Amino acid sequence: MAKRTRLVVLFGGQSAEHDVSCVSARHVVAAADPDRYEIVPIGITRDGDWLRSDAAIAALAAGPAELPDHLTAAGTAVEPRATLATVDDDLPTVVFPVLHGPMGEDGTIQGLLELTGVPYVGSGVLASAICMDKIVSKRLAAQHGIPQANHHGVHADDITDALPDLLIDLLGVPLFVKPANLGSSVGVSKARTRDELVAAIELAATFDEWIVVEECIVGREIEVAVLGNREPQASLPGEVLPAAEFYSYDDKYLDGVAETQVPADLPEAISEQIRSLAVTAYSVMRCEGLARVDFFYEETGRGPLLNEINTMPGFTPISMYPKMWEATGIAYGELIDRLVELAQGRDERRSRHRSTER
Repeated sequence: MAKRTRLVVLFGGQSAEHDVSCVSARHVVAAADPDRYEIVPIGITRDGDWLRSDAAIAALAAGPAELPDHLTAAGTAVEPRATLATVDDDLPTVVFPVLHGPMGEDGTIQGLLELTGVPYVGSGVLASAICMDKIVSKRLAAQHGIPQANHHGVHADDITDALPDLLIDLLGVPLFVKPANLGSSVGVSKARTRDELVAAIELAATFDEWIVVEECIVGREIEVAVLGNREPQASLPGEVLPAAEFYSYDDKYLDGVAETQVPADLPEAISEQIRSLAVTAYSVMRCEGLARVDFFYEETGRGPLLNEINTMPGFTPISMYPKMWEATGIAYGELIDRLVELAQGRDERRSRHRSTER
């Protein structure tokens, strides 16, 4: 029997997407093959403490369905680097950082993992940081000719009484206002009037000092799952049919009333165009492992427009990333296996360039 791999599942975190991460990790752990992996769940509290969660380990013994959705303070405190690197046996270790948002998906955890020298699932420091910052990623996309919505980046220090009028003159109304470094639609608002725009900017500024303001696109919300390192592949596209005016946090994770269609009902030529654009954007941003690439599709206008790239998309029961790969022919459990193999392959490739001798 082949040697098992120790799969360290990091979950929780200090961002506003803490709860989403806990739910995602629950289902990753439930789907991982116990004959192939020794699962080590490590929770990060909202205060930044790392815990080898006794509750999670006990739940695994009882059955993965019992794994709690929410990380509590119950657990054994551990030091991050000791947890990830100091192991008494020779079991190969891979870390799956199922962390969403700042302090997890933005290159910070990835930097720690690089220093520790443990293979990990997903994009590296650069791509994680670029894709987390919507302003920087949009600038990079523009440099490579990738079509996207008209937008404007704002720093909190530049918020003045005149700013709303300037944004309306530049982009019109309605507008979408988002924290530049957050996901899961946290802090996102649609502004139809000047007063709503002022409130939306104030809300976004409570989550991030950088804010992105975008024109409102009247189009379909199309997503593509991308998988791979140097030779990424794109899934069949899926479509989100929001129950509200836009795909909000509640719609994604709480109400569960949004509808999805996988694969999306698109002409074959448009589907292939979107898949190609997804791979291009993925490669331009230097993504590795996995990402979900989101588009707006103006059927009678500009066609597909890049919205954003999520380097650690959700793995909840209603998450689009695993759904799209399932429709394309890769089941949930196999998807985890592929991600672990990609992490190990990247580590082997990059190890050829690591040396303390110059």
